[in-house]
Amino acid sequence: MSSNPPQISDDYVSENRSGVGGGISDVYGEDLATLDQLVTPWVTSVASGYTLMRDPRYNKGLAFTDKERDAHYLTGLLPPVILSQDVQEKKMMHNLRQYTVPLHRYVALMDLQERNERLFYKLLIDNVEELLPVVYTPTVGEACQKYGSIFRRPQGLYISLKEKGKILEVLKNWPQRGIQVIVVTDGERILGLGDLGCQGMGIPVGKLSLYTALGGIRPSACLPITIDVGTNNEKLLNDEFYIGLKQKRATGEEYAEFLHEFMCAVKQNYGEKVLVQFEDFANHHAFELLSKYCSSHLVFNDDIQGTASVVLAGLIAAQKVLGKSLSDHTFLFLGAGEAGTGIAELIALKISKETGTPIDETRKKIWLVDSKGLIVSSRKESLQHFKQPWAHDHEPVKELLGAVNAIKPTVLIGTSGVGKTFTKEVVEAMATFNEKPLILALSNPTSQAECTAEEAYTWTEGRAIFASGSPFAPVEYEGKTFFPGQANNCYIFPGLGLGLIMSGAIRVRDDMLLAASEALASQVTEENFADGLIYPPFTNIRKISANIAASVGAKTYELGLASNLPRPKDLVKMAESCMYSPVYRNFR
Repeated sequence: MSSNPPQISDDYVSENRSGVGGGISDVYGEDLATLDQLVTPWVTSVASGYTLMRDPRYNKGLAFTDKERDAHYLTGLLPPVILSQDVQEKKMMHNLRQYTVPLHRYVALMDLQERNERLFYKLLIDNVEELLPVVYTPTVGEACQKYGSIFRRPQGLYISLKEKGKILEVLKNWPQRGIQVIVVTDGERILGLGDLGCQGMGIPVGKLSLYTALGGIRPSACLPITIDVGTNNEKLLNDEFYIGLKQKRATGEEYAEFLHEFMCAVKQNYGEKVLVQFEDFANHHAFELLSKYCSSHLVFNDDIQGTASVVLAGLIAAQKVLGKSLSDHTFLFLGAGEAGTGIAELIALKISKETGTPIDETRKKIWLVDSKGLIVSSRKESLQHFKQPWAHDHEPVKELLGAVNAIKPTVLIGTSGVGKTFTKEVVEAMATFNEKPLILALSNPTSQAECTAEEAYTWTEGRAIFASGSPFAPVEYEGKTFFPGQANNCYIFPGLGLGLIMSGAIRVRDDMLLAASEALASQVTEENFADGLIYPPFTNIRKISANIAASVGAKTYELGLASNLPRPKDLVKMAESCMYSPVYRNFR
C-alpha cells in the first residue's frame, strides 16, 4: 500500500483558496472535516500574536512595548496604551479589593495566574500579608469544597485509579520536564474539612504558588498532583458537578500498590532529587507513606514535619520572652493525629539534643489528649502505633479541662481540627497556674480554631502568649493592642524546599527540620516580642526563607546528603540568587 499522502488537484486548490466564511485557505482541512473525522490540533512552535497573549508564562498584557508589539504581531490585538507592571499591579489590587466575598477574590487570583503568571506572583510577593489568606487558608478550604463548581482549567495532574499501570505515561503528559517539587494529595483529610476527594487539588495548587512566591522556586519546576482513589464523602458522590471518580475510596493493598507505582514513576521520570511533599493525607496513610519512602525518596510531609518545625520555632522564640528553656515546660496537646504527634516528637528531639537526655525521657514532659481522653499507659494496647510513645503513667482522664487541672501544663497546643474546644474554663485554668500561659490554637481553617485570639487574651487578662494556624486580626484589651502570631507552615516549607533543592539533597532528616526551626526563631526581633509576636511578620518572608534555606543547606552538607558540590561559601547569597523573580522580561 502506498505511503504517499493523498494528492489534491490544482483545480480544487484554486477554487478553495478561502475557507468557510471567507477566511484564508483551510490548510489543515478543519473546516471541511465532518464530525466523525479526526482533526490534528496544530500549534506554532514560537509563541507570537494571539498565541503569545494566551500563554500565561509570557503574556504581559498591556505592558508589551511598541517594539515588542511590532516584532511579535501584537499590533492591533491590544489597545494602544502601554502600562508598566507596577501600574498593572496597582489596578489588579484595586479590583481585588472591590470583592467582599473571599472566594470571589480567590477565583479572580486563579484567573490571573492562568492568564499572566508573572503579574500573579508579583501581586502575591508584594502583598503577601493581604493575599496569603486568599490563596491559602482559610479561603482555600472553601475553594476546595466548591472546586467542582469553580473549576475552569486544570492546574495540575489528576492521576486516578483508571490510570493504574500507566502512571509513568501520565507523568510524561505534563509539559514541563525539569520538575523539582511535587505537592501531592489524595484529598482524604483537607485541612479540618475532611474527605474532599479530587476537589482537594486546591491544596497542592495553593502550596506550590507559595513555594514560588515565598521560596522563589520557579513555577515551571512545580507540579501539583491529586491522586484520585475515590471518596467516601456521600455529598460529593451524589453531586452532579463533582469532578472526581464516583466510587468509594480504595484501601489496603489496592491503595498501597497504586501509591507505590506513583512513587516509583516519579523517581523514574524526574530523578533522585525531586522533592515530593505529601499533603492532607489521612493519619494512617500519612505516617505509613512517610515511614515507607523516607529512606528511598526525597519526601516531606508538611502536616507532620512542617507543622512541627514551625511550632517548634515559635516555642524557641517564646523562651526569650519567658526567660526559660524548653526543658522547663510541660506540654499538653489536644489532638493526637499527624500534626500533634509530629510536633510532640520534634519538641522531644530538640529537648533531648539540648539536655543530652534520652528521647524516651524527654517525651514524658509531653502529654496528649485524643477523642477518648488523656493518652495513658492503661490505653496502650488499643492505641494506634504513632500514639503509643505518648502513653504515660497516669489515671484515665476523659475531658480536656480535667487533663489541664491534672497535668498543669505551661504550654497548651490545639491540633484537634475541632473548633471552640479551648473553652473559657480551660483557658482560665491555664491562667491560674501560669503567669504567661503559652496557648497555640493551630487548627485550620479559622472556623475550626480551638479558640480565637480575642478569647485567649480576654480570658487570661491579657497575659497569654498566643498564636494560631489561621490569621486573626489584632485585639484590643484594656487599652493595649495585641498582635496574634500565626504558626503558619508557610514560614517553613518554602525555605526548607529551597534549601533542599539548592544543596541537591537526596533525603530529608529531622536535623534539617530543627535547623529550619532555629533559623526561623532567630528572625524574631525585640520589636516583634514587644507586640506579643513569636513569629516575624510575613512582609520579610523572602529574606526569612533565604535564611532558612541557608541553614537547611548547611545541615544537608554537614550530614553528607548534598549532591551539589562543592558547597557554596555564602549559602544565604546562594539562596537569594536562586530565587525566581516575577519582573517582566523583555522580548527580542
